[in-house]
Amino acid sequence: MAQPAQSVPTARPRVLIIGGGFAGLNAARGVAHLPVDLTLVDRRNHHTFQPLLYQVALAVLSPADIAQPIRSILRNQPNASVLMDEVTGIDTSARAVSCASGATLAYDYLIIATGATHSYFGRDDWAPLAPGLKSVEDATEIRRRVLLAFELAERQMVEHGSHPPLNFVVIGGGPTGVELAGAIADITRLYMRRDFRQIDPSKSRVLLLEGSPRVLAAYPADLSAKAEASLTHLGVEVHTGTRVTNLGPGWVEAKHGDTTTRIEAVVTLWAAGVQASPLGKLLAAPPSPPATPAAAVQLDKRGCVLVDDHLNPPGLPNVFVVGDLAHFEQDGHQVPGVAQPAMQMGTYAAHAIAADLKGKPRPAFRYFDKGDMATIGRMDAVANVVWPFKAHLGGFPAWITWIAVHIFFLIGFRNRFAVLLTWVWTYFTFSRGARLITGDQSLPGWPEKPQPSPPLT
Repeated sequence: MAQPAQSVPTARPRVLIIGGGFAGLNAARGVAHLPVDLTLVDRRNHHTFQPLLYQVALAVLSPADIAQPIRSILRNQPNASVLMDEVTGIDTSARAVSCASGATLAYDYLIIATGATHSYFGRDDWAPLAPGLKSVEDATEIRRRVLLAFELAERQMVEHGSHPPLNFVVIGGGPTGVELAGAIADITRLYMRRDFRQIDPSKSRVLLLEGSPRVLAAYPADLSAKAEASLTHLGVEVHTGTRVTNLGPGWVEAKHGDTTTRIEAVVTLWAAGVQASPLGKLLAAPPSPPATPAAAVQLDKRGCVLVDDHLNPPGLPNVFVVGDLAHFEQDGHQVPGVAQPAMQMGTYAAHAIAADLKGKPRPAFRYFDKGDMATIGRMDAVANVVWPFKAHLGGFPAWITWIAVHIFFLIGFRNRFAVLLTWVWTYFTFSRGARLITGDQSLPGWPEKPQPSPPLT
């Protein structure tokens, strides 16, 4: 329902946005024509198109194809300023945030859009061994490990006449895990088959471990089945009902039923869970010492901030929590933390501020679900289309739909043009143009002399 009209400052209101992801940028663009002064703070200078990060990780695209400086995006917006800094404290009583640089930023409206990060379910010591995929840095690290595994295997064949089993283990069967596993299988079967003389990349194993009974558990059952069949066709070994119990340098321990198996893994990737950014805890913590009684901001078990129908924490109508950081329920279900609701939430926050400036009540936020999609490999995807028509698509039609949607939402014409050209070139030539290895030239647990690994049972 609509909220009563909010009083606004007599001076030009100050809007502070924390986070330059989908939600933050949509909020910033939404206030472009309002009589407000906007400051957007992000610890990085660029916006990343996260749905295509896995293509950077697997050397299809370069980071510049899916990232663009936030300043460039907002340079034609006169009321917007961009600050590269990290927020370290939020004082809702004083309406101010503190930054790592020492700066203090006052606000009349605060929009928190800092997203989510990896969750290792209390085993943070696994993070260096099994990187996740949330940033450009994560993507280039995964690219380094995957490509380096083949290079080290080639070198070891020359040195010893054998190499460790090239087992790539992806933990988690959600969209990210499915896309990573399918892309690695594509690399081994199609794109590297003629690049090496001593090893055969096509003999690599790609294992996808998922604890629930099916991959893409949030999708309709028929699309989940299609995804698993497509992965199997690519050569991915899908193991559902399999829970990872431990991992170390070069190995993963997984339990299926009553059987626990140790799998040798040259590369282990994490796609099993996410948690909210630490900004939620900062918002929930009362100022020290508190100037006035702080509002009771509540967090769910993942650290997401519980918000009402106007995306406000209780008692804080001038604070909006949007995107992955928000725990918003609609029709008895929590809205998922993906790009589509994040963009809509960011736009809503801007509209709510506009309503305040006009002295009108804010309408309630309503998420409009257009569907979900995930790629599986070359020319293959699944799509649960809700709008403009309802359909469950698989294979090539879903893949074409996926390309069209992602090209449309990429920020900046240059990015769209570059990504489209890269995809076309890759499709016809089976080549990858971003296959660079930088940084450390070692892998966790890479053995001096390889030993064969037992099959997963």
